[in-house]
Amino acid sequence: MKPDDPVLDWVLDALDDLKARDVTVLDVRGKTSVTDYMVVASGTSERHVHALADNVVEKLAEHRIKPLGVEGERSRDWVLVDLGDVIVHVMLPETRDFYQLEKLWQVEEEAGENA
Repeated sequence: MKPDDPVLDWVLDALDDLKARDVTVLDVRGKTSVTDYMVVASGTSERHVHALADNVVEKLAEHRIKPLGVEGERSRDWVLVDLGDVIVHVMLPETRDFYQLEKLWQVEEEAGENA
């Protein structure tokens, strides 16, 4: 079930517009006070990663939402767009495999289930 959050919907639409790969939404409410959702997506090339992140920023600007920050604009493999309640990570597949953000947040879930 998809959360009811318009910012999240707009982010997902922006990523879908430019055909992001393997888009995952991590609901991190209750696990961190930094954000509610993390969106992790892959691009097919350095140019695609940057185009996806730029499209997220542009799509949210249409709704008068500015990011709190954009990190990695000069990076070749990972761009982060901080929208407050939603943080978007757009990466090359190799970078995503290396950092395994999804697994990092799942570890806490599994530890809580076993407690």
